[in-house]
Order: sequence, then C-alpha cells, then structure tokens
Amino acid sequence: MQIIIAPAKKMVVDQDTFAVQGQPQYLQAAATLLAAMQRLSLKEAQALWRCSDKLAQAAYRRLLATTLAGPQTPALVAFSGLAYQAMAPDLFTAPALAYVQANLRILSGFYGVLRPFDGVVPYRLSLDERLAVGEYRDLYAFWGARLYAALDFSHGPVLDLASKEYSRAVAPYLRLGESLVAVVFAQLVDGRPKVKATLAKQARGAMVRYLAEHQVTTLAGVAGFDDPRYRFDPERSSDRQLVFIQR
Repeated sequence: MQIIIAPAKKMVVDQDTFAVQGQPQYLQAAATLLAAMQRLSLKEAQALWRCSDKLAQAAYRRLLATTLAGPQTPALVAFSGLAYQAMAPDLFTAPALAYVQANLRILSGFYGVLRPFDGVVPYRLSLDERLAVGEYRDLYAFWGARLYAALDFSHGPVLDLASKEYSRAVAPYLRLGESLVAVVFAQLVDGRPKVKATLAKQARGAMVRYLAEHQVTTLAGVAGFDDPRYRFDPERSSDRQLVFIQR
C-alpha cells in the first residue's frame, strides 16, 4: 500500500542522521525548474512565493546559489514542518525505515515525487505557486501525469495523506479501478466535522509513524490508527475517505 504526503516549506540540511540512498526520479525536470527560477528577478520571485521582504531576500540569495549536486539531505529528514516533526523519522526502527522507503512517496512542486532517502537540496516552490515554464502556464501543467505515473496502484488504493493542492496533481489521471483514499482528521463543531490545518498536519505525520511501526498494508489497518487524540468514525467514512474525529 503506497502512501502520499505533502512536503514542507521549512527545510534543513542534515547529512548526519541518514545517508542518501538515491536520486529523485525526475531530477532533470527539477533542473529545468531551477533554471527557470534562477532567471526570475527578486521582485518576481517574491510575487511567486507570496512572502515578506525579509523571507524573500533570504530565499532569493539561497536560490541563486543553489545547485542540485548538494549538499544533499535525504528527503525524509530534509523537510521539517509540523507533519515531519510529528512523524519523528530519526526515531524510526530499521523495519519502519524500510517500510517508508518502500511505501511512502513525498509529492513536491520542485522534484515531482520523492522516495524518503532520495537526496534533495533546500528549495522554496509549492505546487500551487504559479511558475510559468516554457509552454506550461503553471506547475500542474508542467508536471502533467508524471506524479501519477510515479505511483503504484497495482496493489490497491493509494492512501492520501497529502494536502489538496498536491492530491489534485494525481487525481485527474486515475484510471478505472484506481483510487486515492483520503484521510480526514477533524473535530466536531456544531455536529459537523471541521478540519484544523495545524492539527491535521500533525496527525498526518503521526499516522505515517504508526503505519511504519506497525507495517500496515491494508485500509483496515489504517482504520486501526491508535492515537489518543483521534478515533476512527466508520459512519462518516467511505471507500474513498477515512474520517478520524478528535476525541
């Protein structure tokens, strides 16, 4: 059972925790995007990133100095946002690390699709940021079906722990009999499920850790996610969506 998850904007360089075991599948496409971004002016880059002057200036300096050769960090520990902090991959057992390398795929606006131990460099580029590249008006058009093509639906549905802007890069290309099964973490507000983004990101990371530690390979196993903050809600769930409600 494959699992998809979104990246994080916050990234670090860490060459000590784990060794790089491979290179991203779409490295040449990343090189094309890097060249396009390095042609942007500071003003254009800031408009793309939609961030403050201070953040834009620091990110732009880093962008101009970036090379894909490194120093590289395994993707699993390069991203350090809320989901990855909750995942805590540096504490994984050897079987858990083997599980995520085989089953977890990180979707990326810059690299396309990453295995956990693919070597990456820090970048700032979300999939929904409107970077025009050659004939392509945005990153969804640039990547086309390639993110879908890198996933394996031969053993059943792919578990969707990614945010919507990343899932939508895969969903249009699904073939008959293939599906993404979304996981929703919500709390009840006036009797209706409401998703709080911060809590949902943390829960996604915690679920990856649970799946890896328990070597889960079925949706029934996913429904058994044991977390003190959430309970599985079978009545609100379906064959396309697993819903977990805050306790």
